[in-house]
Amino acid sequence: MMGTLATVLAGTKILISKDRYRAEVEGYIEDVDGILRITRIEVKYQLRVPADQAEAAWEAFSSYLHLCPAAQSVKGCIAIKDELIIERTGL
Repeated sequence: MMGTLATVLAGTKILISKDRYRAEVEGYIEDVDGILRITRIEVKYQLRVPADQAEAAWEAFSSYLHLCPAAQSVKGCIAIKDELIIERTGL
């Protein structure tokens, strides 16, 4: 998912680097009818962008998930919650 969002962001000319883009991911495993299953994944992206690119970043975020092979492979089986926190910079 992170790679797909990075690709979509790059397509909008938003520079991605380790100091500008990161994600915290949590997976939840639960007992479902006696079988341990991954039931939920939560991804919190953090992105630093110049203020004039924040809107493009939001647009990329709103569209990337349907392009993500991993997300599309598990949708319907594993709940995915994603969140984007944008820090606007002066550059």
